Amino acid sequence: MDERADRILDAARGLILRLGYRKVTVEDIAAAADVGKGTVYLHWRTKHELYEALLLREAIWLIEDLIAMLRRDPATVRPSTFARESYLATVRRPLLFALFTGNVEYLGKLARHPLRSHDLLASDRFFAVVDRFGLTRQDIPHREQTVSAVSASFYLLDAISPDTLALTPEDKAEALAFTMRNAFEPAGEPAAEALAAAAAEYIAVFEELIPPYRKWIYD
Repeated sequence: MDERADRILDAARGLILRLGYRKVTVEDIAAAADVGKGTVYLHWRTKHELYEALLLREAIWLIEDLIAMLRRDPATVRPSTFARESYLATVRRPLLFALFTGNVEYLGKLARHPLRSHDLLASDRFFAVVDRFGLTRQDIPHREQTVSAVSASFYLLDAISPDTLALTPEDKAEALAFTMRNAFEPAGEPAAEALAAAAAEYIAVFEELIPPYRKWIYD
């Protein structure tokens, strides 16, 4: 990893969280990082690319959090538990949460990062894992799209229903887990061996995501 690139990204992160995407310039970022404007462009050709790199670094940190969680307790691979913990981990990273919610104040026109298709392939693999180990019901119409839509709706709750602003992130995460458990998980408790094997496969998929992210950021 490049220490100077990380310093620039740290500066960009702080400025965006404080001022928002639109008000921050490359000159501002360079000054905050104590480098020249040209140095920023040595790493990324445009402000847009710099912000994409910033989001990818945030994604790496989130993935590392999820890997650590699965290693501590493989049972968190259950869809309801994983949905709850993923939601809370994302809330703790405001830029990523802004990406999920389409917050233009933070991210402007950044709607996707450059490895989106890679992520979609990973998502398909995660569904294959829960299928193989019997962690989701098979009788749900358009199951993948339905599960994804329900999960995504909790990230958008405040925009959809302002009444939810009174709820804490923990309240919303518990509601998401309850919904996932009762709508999509089969009755009964999965075997510990199945949870351990599924968690190991999740970790393997996550670990494959990190190198291309890092390559895009730093190369």
